[in-house]
Amino acid sequence: MAPVHPEKNPSADPLNIDFCGLAFTNPIVLLSGCVGFGEEYTRVAGFSNRDVGAICLKGTTATARLGNAPHRIAETTGGMLNAIGLQNPGVEVVVRDILPTLDFSETRFIANVSGSTVEEYAEVTRRFDDSPIDAIEINISCPNVKEGGVAFGNDPDMSARVVAACRRETRKPLITKLSPNQTDIQANARRCIDAGTDAFAVINTLQGMAIDLRTRQPILGNVQGGLSGPAIKPIALLRVFQVAQVAQPHGIPIIGQGGISSAEDALEFLAAGATAIGIGTALFYDPLIAPKITAGMRTYLQMHGMANISQLVGSLRLSPP
Repeated sequence: MAPVHPEKNPSADPLNIDFCGLAFTNPIVLLSGCVGFGEEYTRVAGFSNRDVGAICLKGTTATARLGNAPHRIAETTGGMLNAIGLQNPGVEVVVRDILPTLDFSETRFIANVSGSTVEEYAEVTRRFDDSPIDAIEINISCPNVKEGGVAFGNDPDMSARVVAACRRETRKPLITKLSPNQTDIQANARRCIDAGTDAFAVINTLQGMAIDLRTRQPILGNVQGGLSGPAIKPIALLRVFQVAQVAQPHGIPIIGQGGISSAEDALEFLAAGATAIGIGTALFYDPLIAPKITAGMRTYLQMHGMANISQLVGSLRLSPP
């Protein structure tokens, strides 16, 4: 049975947006890996799924994975490193046991598809297509085991092959999560558009490491991990602007993400070309940050006489007025 969503009238609330034909109550998306399968933060007093436009579920693969050896998290200056390793129970368990527990009347839910081969991406996408999930995000930063471990997202040809394979398996909106760890993110975006993506998430984490000087060993059990948090915001902001130059002519929306921890951060990403904004690392130290950001957005719109947040999207001025 298709999920029943509450009525969302874009003219009723200045934060209502349309994202790939889906009505979001506001532009905030809680990012994959930061809220489990949509239930982790519901145990926090004062948290409500209704405070956000969408929730992206934890990365899911064809079969269950235990993830990497500890340590999996390391705090850094202005952010954190994570090397979880896609621990998840597998797509069948997610669809059969977890999705029925989610309240689709509260918010939108986006699946996150990960894999080690093109075939695995396609298989997981096909399974989510036959589910009440609202949209599907493709995590193309995973290593391709058939090509020596090169990340799909760092090669435009590989990226396009994954998107095309997933496109054949679903009519749901496809969101391609672009890696910053590549030479030309615009070239990759163009290939993904040609292959059939409906939207982008920009950016995924950057690769980094941390060392314990007492032992002179890597802190993370996986040696390296993904860097997130305020430290990567300037990089993410530039990448959103760059991808927007390619995506906007095609009407392709972007979830801008990377170090957003305030309303000001979020508004910058919207001005750079994002339609929605992703919150991740900030949730770890402030689980109730979403309504604070939306409150700041409302204040900004009132101050600048804007009727809807979409008026800010891509409004960056490159020269004085």
